[in-house]
Amino acid sequence: MRLEAITWERLADLLADRLAGLEPADGGAWLRVAFDGAPAARPGDLAERVGEALRVRGRPSLAVGAEGFLRPASLRLEHGRRDAESYYGGWLDTGALWREVFGPLDPGGSGRVLPDLWDPATDRATRSPYVQLPPGGVLLLHGPLLLRHWFPFDLTVHVLLSPAALRRRTPEADHWTLPAFERYAAETDPATTADVLVRADDPRHPAWRC
Repeated sequence: MRLEAITWERLADLLADRLAGLEPADGGAWLRVAFDGAPAARPGDLAERVGEALRVRGRPSLAVGAEGFLRPASLRLEHGRRDAESYYGGWLDTGALWREVFGPLDPGGSGRVLPDLWDPATDRATRSPYVQLPPGGVLLLHGPLLLRHWFPFDLTVHVLLSPAALRRRTPEADHWTLPAFERYAAETDPATTADVLVRADDPRHPAWRC
């Protein structure tokens, strides 16, 4: 795997430039981009950087974290608080994401997106207001294990950590999630299937390929 060294700022600029020339695959009015990666890889940081680069270019965007669309604790923790199988397949409320995020961005949709639905810390609805994403806007969805679902992304970015880096940078209390990422790598192979790959073992010196 040949990767080119780059800075986060330059990477955000190049991704924003790429999005500026990209048309939605479904012929609609909005682009939908995935920033996929384990929490330790901090894909949301890159999504925010790209959002800022788009803003400078006059392009509206909305960064949405998948952690705002987790299922209630009674469902996601049904098999215990450290069940890697449930984390892999049962934590994310995919139905809510389709209904509140992707559906409004379908061709002819309203563009009225809910930025989050559920706070996993309080285990209560966030009651956040809807956000109007104007035509030409870009959805920047970030979070783990995103590419195993059939979400209609126009561009996918995977922030990769080697197994050693993932273990090192994941808090010990969350090491029970590591088998889920091993399975994800084996079954989905995001390092190969993503349109853009960013390696971030050393967060100060990322490298990428597109």
